[in-house]
Amino acid sequence: MPLQNSSHLQSSGPLYKAVEDYITYLINNGELVAGDLVPPEPQLAKTLNVSQGTVKKALDNLVWAQLLYRHQGKGTYVSPIDFNNSLFRFTTYGDQKGKPTRLHKTTITRELTTPSQPVRKELALSSTAKTLHLERIGYHGDVPVMMESSYWNAKLVKGLEDPELHIPDLLYALIVEKFGLPIIRAEETLTANVADQRTAKLLKIKTGDPVLTLHRKTYTSNNKIVEIRTSQGRADMFSYKTEIR
Repeated sequence: MPLQNSSHLQSSGPLYKAVEDYITYLINNGELVAGDLVPPEPQLAKTLNVSQGTVKKALDNLVWAQLLYRHQGKGTYVSPIDFNNSLFRFTTYGDQKGKPTRLHKTTITRELTTPSQPVRKELALSSTAKTLHLERIGYHGDVPVMMESSYWNAKLVKGLEDPELHIPDLLYALIVEKFGLPIIRAEETLTANVADQRTAKLLKIKTGDPVLTLHRKTYTSNNKIVEIRTSQGRADMFSYKTEIR
């Protein structure tokens, strides 16, 4: 694919970091997708008006970060999605002490709904469009520690409402593989809250007990939001860790 020129490189740090940021932007924005061949280093250097050494260092760092991979004799490609290392790479669910733990999830609600005005606006839906509403409970062992409620653009995941279709713990893997919908990135906001009556019942805590609340927006290509999600974890058994580097 043709790349923009160096006027799009913006960084107050080393130039190689600007090249990294630019290629990462193309991936996050869906302009480069899994399996795409990255232009050769000489071509990138010429297009972006930087040295070939600068491009090589940037690509080396992105390969180390697993955003790119090298195929000997063929070139450098955008890495396929690895749901253990990509979208969840810098975030971890944990117990009350912060120790990482995996949550097993069960789906308790899946239904086509008429979205509220805020959800319709976020998903850029028409007045007649439907959303798919999912509710899932996350368990640590046999103990429910998290409840999540998400709304999807139903047109893009047509068939997910079928109760016969198994929803795995890693929902996004199903979204990508079965529905061909790229999951590019997600934004999250963490807040403190208290459990309402229904949440308390599902998480086996008392109404008014403290919970951690995660508000997520999930994006596909072209910066389009496809999912709005709210997750609530019980504060005595749930933690959320993010890595910044």
